[in-house]
Amino acid sequence: MTSKYIFCTGGVVSSVGKGVTAAAIGRILKARGVKVAIQKLDPYLNVDPGTMSPYQHGEVFVTADGAETDLDLGHYERFIDENLDHTCNVTTGQIYAEVISKERRGDYLGGTIQVIPHITNEIKRRIGLVGQKTSPDVVIVEVGGTVGDIEGQPFFEALRQLRTDVGRDRTLYVHVTFLPYIGATGELKTKPTQHSVRELRGIGIQPQVIVARTDHPVSRELIDKIALFCDVEPQAVIPLPTTDNIYRVPLMLEDAGLGDFIVEQLNLDAAPPALDEWRALVERMGQPYDPLRIGIIGKYVELRDAYISVKEALLHAAVQVGRKLDVEWINSGDLEKGKSLNALESVSGLVVPGGFGYRGIEGKILAAETARTRRVPYLGLCLGMQVMCIEFARNVLGLQDANSTEFESSCQHPVIDLMPNQHHVVNMGGTMRLGHYPCVLTPGSKAAAAYQVEQIQERHRHRFEFNNRYRDVFESGGACFSGLSPDKRLVEIMEFTDHPFMVGSQFHPEFQTRPNRPHPLFLAFIQAAIDYQRLTEER
Repeated sequence: MTSKYIFCTGGVVSSVGKGVTAAAIGRILKARGVKVAIQKLDPYLNVDPGTMSPYQHGEVFVTADGAETDLDLGHYERFIDENLDHTCNVTTGQIYAEVISKERRGDYLGGTIQVIPHITNEIKRRIGLVGQKTSPDVVIVEVGGTVGDIEGQPFFEALRQLRTDVGRDRTLYVHVTFLPYIGATGELKTKPTQHSVRELRGIGIQPQVIVARTDHPVSRELIDKIALFCDVEPQAVIPLPTTDNIYRVPLMLEDAGLGDFIVEQLNLDAAPPALDEWRALVERMGQPYDPLRIGIIGKYVELRDAYISVKEALLHAAVQVGRKLDVEWINSGDLEKGKSLNALESVSGLVVPGGFGYRGIEGKILAAETARTRRVPYLGLCLGMQVMCIEFARNVLGLQDANSTEFESSCQHPVIDLMPNQHHVVNMGGTMRLGHYPCVLTPGSKAAAAYQVEQIQERHRHRFEFNNRYRDVFESGGACFSGLSPDKRLVEIMEFTDHPFMVGSQFHPEFQTRPNRPHPLFLAFIQAAIDYQRLTEER
């Protein structure tokens, strides 16, 4: 292992912000010219989150090489502006599957297989795989959950061992905790942080940095108290107040001195921080721009994490063109029941993101019909393209029974059907069309105008696709297949020629957006929404 390592652990409560903190540390190091990579260790027994409900784990983020990963990898990529790969998300399920497979092959020569050393060695091996192709100066490793969780113990033990394996001067432990506020006395309490650090020290890990998440200002006296009782240097206690803009977090950590402290502790060859562009970006995000109301139609809208990359992609594009994003979250199940219909009429653009299962589908089809008939800008992502096709087939082409075989296997007109190579797939996990695939754009199309290139690479996650039997009838009715696979067998983008902007992509463009480099499709969609807003205001 030639890289140096920063290990991020969490205490007191889950969802305290370790993922954003790890991503922000990556940003402030990269701003110093340090080459970074980030990895998430998830202690659950699932092999990956691909088969998990969004209610359990939020969005499934897909890497370019086709790994279904934790949503924190989206934060990592957006903050450090680097494409990560399958080595950057490791689960307990993957670890145990590998160790058991080796045992069945006889790789351990008849030995007794134990958590230590076999499981911990596999964890360390997986950590060592990160960045082998890119040779990062620093690998940031985040451990999911909180210290004290039973399922996390092998990971913490592996991190303890790594300090000896790679050298004490090459490792840094960052502990992210929460300071609860007692309203009756008006106090922030440090005792839970002390207990979580004591738990870490009982494992054999002494954190060198404590990031104290809080909803209230932290006094100098409180910082000194945490430093004293947790045995860290006062300048290594970093208060991190709650902010309404996660992209401000790198600046908050930098201004608190964390970047310089890390450079000193790890003896990194680093340049002065170049964060002017990032500061300008955050300043633009805070400007009182005119609002632009965009509807996101889904069946998990009460759980915003299920569509986090979509929301961030819209934000990046809106800021780029000087608008304040105002999201209207519309439950597709409500639309099916005749509710929230007025919400469809109050927005300047509609986005239908990806998803699985029949629940809420007819509501999404209704949203596509509203966008088409009222000429509202529409962006369909994966399933959002498919419902756009179903609606068009039913209401324009007169194919009343049109549907996807995912929802109705015996429908008369399966305009969306299972991909041929999926018919014999048995296992659910990791068997979809996943990761980067090329797409050739049709000259003169809205898609080509958005991308300004002839061929693109985009990330996929689907089993179903447009049924080629219906290409001719769709084209004769006014549809344009503006993006195809290089062999022309797969429809990647469909749009309507007589609509200001109604575009659907079979891929997930939201996975490649960056705060300082919005995705072209989202940028084109936002611009179309601005044009629509102006037209409606002039009426």
